Amino acid sequence: MPTGLLTAGAIATLLAAPLSTHNPSVITNPPPDKIVIEVATVNGSGCPAGTAAVAVSPDNTAFTVTYSDYLAQVGVGSKPTDFRKNCQLNLNVHVPQGFTYAIAAADYRGYAKLEPGASGTEKASYYFQGSPVTTPSSHTFKGSYEDNWQATDSVPIAALVWAPCGELRNFNINTELRVNAGTSDPTKTTSFMTMDSTDGSLKTIYHLAWKECPARS
Repeated sequence: MPTGLLTAGAIATLLAAPLSTHNPSVITNPPPDKIVIEVATVNGSGCPAGTAAVAVSPDNTAFTVTYSDYLAQVGVGSKPTDFRKNCQLNLNVHVPQGFTYAIAAADYRGYAKLEPGASGTEKASYYFQGSPVTTPSSHTFKGSYEDNWQATDSVPIAALVWAPCGELRNFNINTELRVNAGTSDPTKTTSFMTMDSTDGSLKTIYHLAWKECPARS
């Protein structure tokens, strides 16, 4: 099992298509049974084996992805390929019977040190297996900058994309960090961006919305 953490919230928002025939109301109380999230595969330069893991919140309203070696950088001490790092997580998500879910919001956190003229970008996209629908997001930070960073993606209720009731589809989360030297001098300085905090762990939290599936006749 990888060591990074993924929150259950992100998975639901990116389903192939909203439920059109049966569209039950969003419920405020999550189902009491546990969500089970299994990491099918994890690939990418930002999440080498053993550096990414998934954990579900006790109240079933979110899941967290934690990375321990997700860093992009340019400048002194960097390799030519270090300016971009990425990670693709493929998850099996088992939800309580009779319910479906959607990703309502995602919180990304990390640390960045960007020289004047440099910039760093965090990108994310989500999709369900077999679905042509992809939900992308992007956040850019400009130097000079030396601090923790946080970016939040929120989805209006009317725009939520729900997982199909009664179907099990793997959920994919693709993330990327990219650092651009811009007008800074990479021969004398180093700029970097991590998907983690000063305590050494990156936490990305995905918040879930829930609906009850229509009863089968």
